[in-house]
Amino acid sequence: MRPTLVLLAAAAALSVAACESKADKVAEKQADALEAQAAATPNEAQETALNREADKVEQQAGNADGGATTANTPTTK
Repeated sequence: MRPTLVLLAAAAALSVAACESKADKVAEKQADALEAQAAATPNEAQETALNREADKVEQQAGNADGGATTANTPTTK
């Protein structure tokens, strides 16, 4: 019984890891670049706008795969 549970847990972990698509990775890089740009700007309004745009990019990529990777995706308002 225990080996079966271990195998099932391993399979579940691998399937979750495989959920990240190419679009997710590209969006994450784009969002990281926007967040870095936001951190570098002295203008608070521009920083806020760039961070919102980064969140939007991440959320759209998460939704593009049918919601499989949206558990930790920020919501945009």
